[in-house]
Amino acid sequence: MLLFAAVMGMMLSVQAQQNPTLIIHNADIITLDDAQPQAQAIAIANDRIIAVGNNADILRLKTTNTKVISANGRTIIPGLYDSHLHVIRAGRFYNTELRWDGVKSLKRALQMLKEQAERTPKGQWVRVVGGWNEYQFEEKRLPTLEEINAATGNTPAFILYLYAHAYLNKAGIEALHIDEQTPNPAGGLIQKNAEGQPTGLLVAEPNAYILYSTLAKLPELTPAEKVIPPSAL
Repeated sequence: MLLFAAVMGMMLSVQAQQNPTLIIHNADIITLDDAQPQAQAIAIANDRIIAVGNNADILRLKTTNTKVISANGRTIIPGLYDSHLHVIRAGRFYNTELRWDGVKSLKRALQMLKEQAERTPKGQWVRVVGGWNEYQFEEKRLPTLEEINAATGNTPAFILYLYAHAYLNKAGIEALHIDEQTPNPAGGLIQKNAEGQPTGLLVAEPNAYILYSTLAKLPELTPAEKVIPPSAL
C-alpha cells in the first residue's frame, strides 16, 4: 500500500516540480505513516499524491488551475485491497472442485456440471464454491434446482452462490440426511416445499453459517486424490 508523503520539506521539493491539480482540505486524513499519522489536507497532481499536511501549508500550494474541495471534516484513508485467498480449502479440494469463473452461458455451466458429475469418484461430491454470478451468463439468470438435479444425477452436489445461498441436489440432501425433521440452524434457512420436504436450497438468513457449515460436512479427499498431476501445473 502506498503511504502518503510525510515530511513537509520533501513535499515542497516535489511541489516545486509539480503543481497540484487537486487539493482536498478540511479532512481527517489517515496516512498510515507513524511519523505523521494524521493530516488535514492533501495535494494531488494528475492522480499522484504529492503532499499532505495541515490546511494552511497545503492550500499555499494551489494555483489558478488547482481544483479545491472541502471534505467538511470527513475521513480520507488510503485505498484498501481485499486480495485474500482460500488456500487451505482450495488446496484440499482442487482436484474435485468445478469453477464457473468466466463461463459465458448457463447452458455451458450446466454442461460442465454434468461432465464433472460423471468423472467425480464414487463417494465424493461435485463442488462449485463461488466465483460466479448470474450476470456473467448470457441467460442472465441462476440455475434451477431441477436443472442442477438433471445435470448431476446420483452424484451429490453442492453449489455456492456468493454469500447468499447454496444448492444441494437430491443426492446431496440424502447424503447429509436432511429431511422434513431437520431444523434450521441459527442464522440460516433450509427451504422446504408445501409438503415439508427440503428442496435443496440453503439460504443465508441472515449470515452464511449454514453455507460454510454444510460445506465443511462434505467428505475429505484421500491423500492420493489431493495430489495435483504435473500436467495440471
